[in-house]
Amino acid sequence: MRKILLIDDDRLQHRLVQAHFERFGSGKYELEWAQTYDAGLERLMNGDYAACLLDFQLGERDGLALIREAVGQGCHVPIIFLTAETSEGVDIQAMDAGALDYLVKGEINTRSLERSLRYALKLGETLGQLHRLATRDELTGLLNRREFDRIIAEEEERARRFGRTLGLLLVDLDHFKKVNDTHGHPAGDAVIRAAAGRIAACVRTVDRVARYGGEEFAVMLAEVDAHGAHEAAKRIVAAMSAEPIVLPDGTSIVVTSSAGSACFPGDGETVKRLVLVADQALYRAKAEGRNCARAAGGNG
Repeated sequence: MRKILLIDDDRLQHRLVQAHFERFGSGKYELEWAQTYDAGLERLMNGDYAACLLDFQLGERDGLALIREAVGQGCHVPIIFLTAETSEGVDIQAMDAGALDYLVKGEINTRSLERSLRYALKLGETLGQLHRLATRDELTGLLNRREFDRIIAEEEERARRFGRTLGLLLVDLDHFKKVNDTHGHPAGDAVIRAAAGRIAACVRTVDRVARYGGEEFAVMLAEVDAHGAHEAAKRIVAAMSAEPIVLPDGTSIVVTSSAGSACFPGDGETVKRLVLVADQALYRAKAEGRNCARAAGGNG
């Protein structure tokens, strides 16, 4: 059953919407209710909802501001905007803010609400697929380079503003060409996917992992100092070679990796500089025998 969140400070409106839900023929929805702006935003960001019904008036703040804040925090839940106002332009403002549909409260009936939900859910699924195609690497499901670059630029600005650290790792699979040449490209794809899973398992949910290109991966570590970044790089290198990777033909091979780490602001005060020094550290790891991690500045 799909969970739908209603954000509305009017208890009567909640009862009316609940009554419509009970008359839906499908019975596929469960309605949950938040009465305030803050409670609604928190639940919208953390509640795993299929869609949200959002009231225009929420005390001193309005639903337009909530949509903008939620979208700014990365929310992709389809939002249907509800308002008692019929003035021209409110619907455009709602859509511009990020809502997928717009309903006037006095005109809502069971059929129109259910139709709007179906529309928002279908459109939300389509937009979600498009967003995934635009931001994710097709083979691994990790972030692609473009999205990683966008995210780390935002994190650099946040780290600069609040005086925090930011770690960057570059990880490269050793002798990957030999895997393709010996076992074929399907085997190479299997190795890339397995490596992606092992790297992602070594970091926290607040960190970000991307396929940076070919057999190279990038990891952004939020609020981690130089020592922590280097330790994370060593964990990834160890995890990569800890167990053989099983190829599509049943063959098992051990794959190793090399990693370079850098940390903002000590190793560089821009993302461009961080990437450069992390890449230099990665190159040093390769030159010193591979299957190891090296930190910027000659440490590690």
